[in-house]
Order: sequence, then structure tokens, then C-alpha cells
Amino acid sequence: MREAFEAWAQRDGHITRRREDKPDEYLVFETQRRWVIWQAALAHGQAAAESGKPVGKRAQAAKAPADEAMVRARVLNEVLDAFSSLDGATGKERIVKVIQDLKENRQVRVQEPANA
Repeated sequence: MREAFEAWAQRDGHITRRREDKPDEYLVFETQRRWVIWQAALAHGQAAAESGKPVGKRAQAAKAPADEAMVRARVLNEVLDAFSSLDGATGKERIVKVIQDLKENRQVRVQEPANA
């Protein structure tokens, strides 16, 4: 574990020299502080792995990555469709037309479930 930390710290430009009187501590305070943070993060991740459920931001990310990808794809497709329907508009007219097309598509989607 310490070797991985030291490799990361050296790549990040930190001095990984240890104290001679206390070899388990680093000479530079910032490196020691990051070592303590590294250990806490590993302990936190290990506790989450043992409990079987993700903690913190991982929990939010694990909830519905497929749904988020689906929403991103849908929005991207809607924007591409709106831009493809520009016909010959220029400047501000293009932006206004894209926004109007997106609003119309949203209104249609909102009305469809109500009609079903």
C-alpha cells in the first residue's frame, strides 16, 4: 500500500523521503498529510466493499448509470434533430429556431403520457 502511495506521490511531485527518527512518517508535512488521507480513503473504500453497498458519490453514480446514459443520448439526439431542421436560418434565427424545436419536442413528450 505504501509503495503505491509513494509512486503516486512522486509522480505528483511530492518528496517521499521519510524521517530518520520516525521511519513511518514522511519528512515533508504535505506528503505526510496526503499519506493520512490516502489511508483514510482506502479504509473508507474497504468498509464500503465489506458492507456490500457503495458509499458517497459512488452510491449516487451506481444508482442509475444506464438511465443517465439514456437521458444523455436522448438529449443529444434531440439537439441534433433541432439543428438538422434549421433550413436556412442564420445567426440569432438559428438559435431561436433550435430552442423552439426543443420546446415543441418536450411539449409533445409531456402530452403523450397524458393521452395514453
